[in-house]
Amino acid sequence: MSKLRKGSTAAAMAVALVGGFEGLRQTAYPDPATKGPPWTVCYGETSGVKRGDQYSVAECKAMLEGSLQTYATGIDQCVKVPLPDKRYVALISFAYNIGVKGACKSSVVGLINAGQTKAGCESLLKYNRAAGVVFPGLTRRRQKERDYCEADL
Repeated sequence: MSKLRKGSTAAAMAVALVGGFEGLRQTAYPDPATKGPPWTVCYGETSGVKRGDQYSVAECKAMLEGSLQTYATGIDQCVKVPLPDKRYVALISFAYNIGVKGACKSSVVGLINAGQTKAGCESLLKYNRAAGVVFPGLTRRRQKERDYCEADL
C-alpha cells in the first residue's frame, strides 16, 4: 500500500511540492513547451483537458490529490528499495512532471534501486529541459526535488 494516504505527512508534502511548482490555473492553457496541445489545467493536469475547460479550486485540489496517488502507485511499482518520506515525495514529483514510465526508466530510479542513492538524487538535476530547452522553473524544481531526495542521507 502506498505511503501517500490522505492526511499523511508524505501526502501533505507532495501536495505542497507539486502544487507549488505546477501552480494553479483554473482555465485550460496550452502546454508551455509546445505552445499547443496537450491542454493543461489546475496543477498541470492534461488528461482529457480541452481548450476552454474551467475548474474550481476545490476541483483542482481533488484532481491533484487523485493524480498524486496514481503517480505514487507507479513509483511503488518500480522502486525496489525502501524510501524515506521526503525521497518518496521527490520521486512522485519527478514522475508527476515526466510521467511514471519516464521516471521508472530514468537514471534517477535506476541508481536508487542499485543502492547509489546520492548519485540517483543528483541525477535529478539532468532533467531540467522541456522540448530540448532548459527551463529555469524546471531547474528550480529539480534542485528542490534533489534536496528532498537527499534529506535523509
